[in-house]
Amino acid sequence: MTKFKHPQILLASNLKDGEVVFLGPTGWERDFRRARIAKNQEEAQILETIGKADYSANIIVDVYLTDVEIAGDGTPRPLHYREKMRIKGPSVRLDLGKQARGALNEH
Repeated sequence: MTKFKHPQILLASNLKDGEVVFLGPTGWERDFRRARIAKNQEEAQILETIGKADYSANIIVDVYLTDVEIAGDGTPRPLHYREKMRIKGPSVRLDLGKQARGALNEH
């Protein structure tokens, strides 16, 4: 693990449907706003351990931690472009994924 600089969340792709998911307090969430936030290296290691176990159990793929900032309402906001795009859903078919369900219309 690299040096801890920012709060982090764990994201992956759901193996069944390929949608981006975020590790929440009780399992994998489709809404990044419910992601569990690691505020130090030890918490990040715990998230990573859970992700590796779920990867081994063939629940998710492409699992990794990403840096976030905490918004005024307490929700995590990715710092990097790739993750900013991933939380929005597919960019080629607006009738699919998160944006089709209207979950992120306000962002």
